[in-house]
Amino acid sequence: MNTLFTASRIGSMTLKNRFVRSATWENMATEDGHMTERLYDIYEELAKGDVGLIVTGYANIVEEEKPNAGMMGMYNDSFIAEYQKLTELVHQYDSNIVMQLAYGGTKTTYNVGERIIFAPSEVPERGTSTQGKTMTKDEIDYIVSAFALASKRAQESGFDGVEIHAAHTYLINQFLSPYYNQREDEYGGSLDNRMRFLLEIYAEIRKLVGTDYPILVKLTASEFFEGGLTFDETRLICKKLEAVGVDAIIMSGNIHGNASTLVGQSFDGYALQQEGYFHEYGHAVSQDVDVPIITVGGLSDINAIEKMAEETNIQYFALSRPLLAEPQLIKRWKEENRTTVDCERCSKCRTKRGNFCVVYGKKKRAVAA
Repeated sequence: MNTLFTASRIGSMTLKNRFVRSATWENMATEDGHMTERLYDIYEELAKGDVGLIVTGYANIVEEEKPNAGMMGMYNDSFIAEYQKLTELVHQYDSNIVMQLAYGGTKTTYNVGERIIFAPSEVPERGTSTQGKTMTKDEIDYIVSAFALASKRAQESGFDGVEIHAAHTYLINQFLSPYYNQREDEYGGSLDNRMRFLLEIYAEIRKLVGTDYPILVKLTASEFFEGGLTFDETRLICKKLEAVGVDAIIMSGNIHGNASTLVGQSFDGYALQQEGYFHEYGHAVSQDVDVPIITVGGLSDINAIEKMAEETNIQYFALSRPLLAEPQLIKRWKEENRTTVDCERCSKCRTKRGNFCVVYGKKKRAVAA
């Protein structure tokens, strides 16, 4: 327990403990992505609950594209003042907060047919069957710039860093994937080419925010299907991200919402675990790179988390659903209260009124993004 509650650093950011609230789509922003009192309340409650690092729900970087309703926006300067209020609110409880930035792409069924959705190639997303428009070089440059401008706004808003969402079949992940990326130009084919889009986004962000501002990247360990991105390729991507200066890597999976049904099965030489679905992948990467690794998915047992901290090189542990049921969870763990977490992993968190725990939560809360 001592390790989990000791201070540590991600780049220039000092965290009071090793617990992260993973990026969580609340579905509670206004129609155009602005903050609401319900959102302020959620983040204040998490900070009061001693979460060391809070990652926001994903924010769309261009006004014309968002994969889900009710998500936060960061596509122009009108957001800065209200996010300054948010970051000041969190910081007064000695918690850190970073903004997750994303371009959703074809992993969506929201307003499909009413907007142009970019993709690396015209390959439908396996879960949604949504097909996007193959991006031109000018459109690639436009999205690269949008990520960078959104990151600069996050910095000006007082966020302690940004997280680039390059997992879960969103646009960047699709560029990395040999299944979705069928391009024949400098952005397709070899892994070096498929990494180009992500690396250009990182480089452009770094130009605008400077060398000391923390940039985190969320990756998919494996796509878990034949012809998709493999874990061997992801390990090479992580090495490249270390080389260019990324401050932390979040290791997730591309079976969002279905991981619990695959527990015990092996993919690419590693098995999904009941507690910490993808932590075997995170541990393997942590042996490859000298960059903090954050594991996310299926974490709810403090005893199991302690064991992971002792037996692996994983440094941070990210939770979502347990914090919907119990925003004060980290605080009670710190106080040595190890009673079973309220969250039942029932996945009923998504409602038309917003995403929150319908079993234990008395206030409107949020489900993993």
